[in-house]
Amino acid sequence: MTIERVQTGVRLEKRLVKVLKALAEHRDMSPGDLIEGILLHAFEGRTPFSAATLETIGQLKRIYEMELAAADSHRPAETGGEGG
Repeated sequence: MTIERVQTGVRLEKRLVKVLKALAEHRDMSPGDLIEGILLHAFEGRTPFSAATLETIGQLKRIYEMELAAADSHRPAETGGEGG
């Protein structure tokens, strides 16, 4: 299958990006590939992570002090930051 990739202008919460990049590095893949995998799993209603990976994510969230949860995505409150 041939795919065509495009650059996006997606803005994400700073600590979320730190966790994403660290997890991608841990799995020896690019952040973009990780995001694609997460989305493809989600679009099929499947969980993208094993229990072991979820534990790693939990550790990374603690390291980077990321307290956001899925429910927070429905009521974002931004403060300054890049592009804001």
